[in-house]
Amino acid sequence: MRPGLNERQHQIMDRIQNEGEVKVSDLKDYFQVTEMTVRRDMEKLEQLGLIRRTFGGAIPVTPDISLKERDTVQTQEKMKIGRLAAGLVLPGQAIFIDAGTTTLQVARYLPSGSGITVVTNALNVAAELMEKHIHTIVVGGLLLEQTMSLVGPLAVEALQKMAFDQVFLGATGFTLQHGFSNSNVFEAELKKKAIQQATTVNMVLDDSKFGAKLLISFAELTNVSRIISNISPEASFMEAAAEANVEIVV
Repeated sequence: MRPGLNERQHQIMDRIQNEGEVKVSDLKDYFQVTEMTVRRDMEKLEQLGLIRRTFGGAIPVTPDISLKERDTVQTQEKMKIGRLAAGLVLPGQAIFIDAGTTTLQVARYLPSGSGITVVTNALNVAAELMEKHIHTIVVGGLLLEQTMSLVGPLAVEALQKMAFDQVFLGATGFTLQHGFSNSNVFEAELKKKAIQQATTVNMVLDDSKFGAKLLISFAELTNVSRIISNISPEASFMEAAAEANVEIVV
């Protein structure tokens, strides 16, 4: 039992967690209560940080996993991906690297003195590049402490004025139905904008991301140019990538 909730609110939470999204109208009919009663229940659940209300309904809140926790998972795989991805950057290019533990490895393997310009919203990526004397632009915005990333309208507006030869983005999950997904809506919006401003879109994914589905989908397979991973994904992913003209680099 969740403390502070009545029986109906417990049942609403169970439905939201099981179904991913519920509508006020459906809950009103199911519990035989007024729409106002359902909205009050949802307001309480949102105040407790358990859900996020949407237009006409609600979705569950997926807690962000801190960068420190993620940095200890699949470390060797992420290093291999980072080395491979960095090798795709050509001298003089302008690139964007977003926040994440795999994208950080891309920054770590970029060579000094190649005349590239890196734009990033990640404080740890910027710190890594400072040691390499690579020309780096950090976009401003709201700081997310969990991921050391700068997000929000200011960051999106900054990217709107830029054009990238390549972008390197991470994702928390990827399925053929839901596309590339992330748990944070602000980070997802920034990824969308980076994709729009790029000539070549690189997704860096370790094998744990294939088949995982998170709350916010920020891109479909057809929106990207290349997937860089430590393994070849299963046949269904390979076939879909070939059909979408997306390169798989392992």
